[in-house]
Parts: sequence; C-alpha cells; structure tokens
Amino acid sequence: MHYFIRRWFSKMAQVNNSTLFLSSIAVIIIFSGAIVLIEPETFPTYFEGLWWVMTTVTTVGYGDYSPATTEGQIVAILLYLFGIGLIGVAIGKILEVFSSYRKKRLEGDIVFSGKNHIIIIGWSKKAKFAVEEIMETEKGVEVVIIDDLKEAPMLNEHIYYIRGDASKDDVLVKANVKKAKSVIVFARESSFGNTTADGETLLTVSTIESLAPDVHTIAEIMDEAHIRNFKHASIDEFIISNETISTLAVRSAFRKGVSHLYSQLLSRGTGDDLFHIPTKSKWKTYEDAFQDLLDEGATLIADGSDLTINRKLKQPMPDNPELYAICDEDTFRRIVGKGARSYDEDDN
Repeated sequence: MHYFIRRWFSKMAQVNNSTLFLSSIAVIIIFSGAIVLIEPETFPTYFEGLWWVMTTVTTVGYGDYSPATTEGQIVAILLYLFGIGLIGVAIGKILEVFSSYRKKRLEGDIVFSGKNHIIIIGWSKKAKFAVEEIMETEKGVEVVIIDDLKEAPMLNEHIYYIRGDASKDDVLVKANVKKAKSVIVFARESSFGNTTADGETLLTVSTIESLAPDVHTIAEIMDEAHIRNFKHASIDEFIISNETISTLAVRSAFRKGVSHLYSQLLSRGTGDDLFHIPTKSKWKTYEDAFQDLLDEGATLIADGSDLTINRKLKQPMPDNPELYAICDEDTFRRIVGKGARSYDEDDN
C-alpha cells in the first residue's frame, strides 16, 4: 500500500501545473457538492461543505463540521486519500514557483517587462549611491541593475537585477531598454586603466544606441580626452568622473565649505535642491518668472544649460523654456502644485 501511495504522489508531482490546479479546483467543487447532497442536515449550505473540504485538505481540521453518516464518512475517506494529496502537491508547486522566482531574481535570470524605469549599468559604490538617490528622489520608480555579479547587489520590490554583459543585445532586451526612462552607464573599475574602462563604456552605449536611440543615456567617462571617440554615439550627457572630483577638491581647498554647497544641489538628502519649474502663461519675460519665483522663496538660475538668466531678465522667454530654480521641497510643491515634476522627472 505504501508503495502505491508513493507512486501516486510521484506521478502527481510530474503533472503539469495547469492540469494540477484545475484538478484541485475540480476536487474541491465535487467533494463540497457531494457532502452537501449526502448530509444536508450536517451541511445545509454549499458554503458549509466548502468550509469542511478546505479545512480538511489543508489539514487544519477545526472539527466544527464532520460527517455523521456512513456515506458521508466514505466521502471523507476518499477526500483524505485523493484530496489531501492533490492539494498538498498543488501547494508544494506554488511554493516551488515562488522559491524559483526568488532564486531567479537573486541570480539575475529574469526578464523585466515594466516601463519608465531607470537602468543602472556597472555596479560600484557610485552605482549604489545612485540607486539610493533615485529611490529618495522618486518614490516607487523601478530600477534595473545590470552587471556580471553572481548575485544581486541590491533587491527590493522596486529594484531588479539582470546578470550579463550590457554590451550584448539580449541582456539589454531583458532589461526592456526600449521602454526605459533613462540609462546610466558607470565606468567599470578596470585594472587596465582608463582607456580600457572607457572602451567598454563606448561598446555598451553603442549597443544601447542601436537598440533604443530615443532613450536618454548618461555615461561616465574616466578621461575627458576620450569623449571624441563617443561622437558617433548619440549620448545625451557625459559625466567626467575624475574631473568632477578633482574640480570639487580644488574649489574646496580655495574656498572652505564650498563642497557642502555642491552636496546640497547634488543630493536630496539635505538643504535646498534644483527643480524644474513648468512655465506659467503669465510669464512673458525672464524677469516675470524670476520675480514671481523669488516672491515664493525660490531662485531662478537657468534656462536649460544657460546660466545667464540674471543678465537678460528683460528678454522675452522662448516658446518652450526649461526653467530651473533652487528651493526646498515644500516651496517647490507650493509653486507648481500637486503632480508637478522636478528636474529629474520625465513625462510619462
């Protein structure tokens, strides 16, 4: 008997998931109906029959309902033999699916199907800080990390990991690069020097360009002299890693405390921040916008990359200005109202 039961369980475990789940539902429905028909006094409604079947097959067994007749007890015995085993295998399959999915997420063996996400390529301390800043800047935004680490460096409900070489088409396709909001490529820390690191970055951004030319791409470059090699790739923005750090260090040396000013503008953690301000119809000149924002407690500093606003206040604004102001979060929300976008939030 033990041999036959073991063989039956073994065969059930090999049944495909859809058949198994449909069979489980069928068993629940059939036995719930059968016990109501056979013992209407004990089980006057279908819900009582369903309650008894569910507590039985899940082995909870509250004991508030139990068959009183021989026929009902025979139904119970059949449910013990077939139902409990079937539902047990089904529950095991469900747990197996969840366990397998978690393992795949941890190992980066997934396909991301979301959109308007941010892709981070190349894991490092800089990438870690970038992910934390993204999470702080926009709650709920999804981030996909691409690297060749054996396990995900970070994981939560909004952070995903895909293992592989980001210069390969299939890896970027898994990250759904075509539907991404933006891609940030961090230079790999290479023992072969800046030339090798920038060469790998060039290969990666070229692949991104071929697959998703409209996606906003930001690339970290180790050596400014290598930028000319990227001219054929339509990269939206470059970050000169070594130059940025060196410049900040020198300015801090000549003017004590200036690094704190940069930190405020670069991070959401403390102090004021840089925000994109949608244009109001009543603003005809830069002076209109400047004064209006100043009255609210914000300082207008730029139109796009143009920082000469204070020298052309009397000039009329163009049709589609990209205005940026410095203020705190509360002031920003008060100015633009609910649902407004900061400088790093795109149109959905």
